[in-house]
Amino acid sequence: MQRKLKMVVMTALQLNAEIYRSLGVLSEDEGMLKRAAKYLKKLADELSHDPTLMSKEEYFRRLDEADKGPKYKMLPNESLDDMLKRLGYV
Repeated sequence: MQRKLKMVVMTALQLNAEIYRSLGVLSEDEGMLKRAAKYLKKLADELSHDPTLMSKEEYFRRLDEADKGPKYKMLPNESLDDMLKRLGYV
């Protein structure tokens, strides 16, 4: 005999309530609470990791590095396309 799987759909509010109930039970054991906090942080870090983000230090380092590079100026009445052609990029 096959068992029928019951699909449970939970709203965000219900999920939050379930998480808080579970944390309430875990709060009685400091070790378990620390493990839960570590795991939740790991999950949050996975979602919030953005490879395009950089620290202030990295941002300013890259600005300084770019400032040392060659300087290009557009001539009067020159379009960006014309400048790129003149410099050999197109």
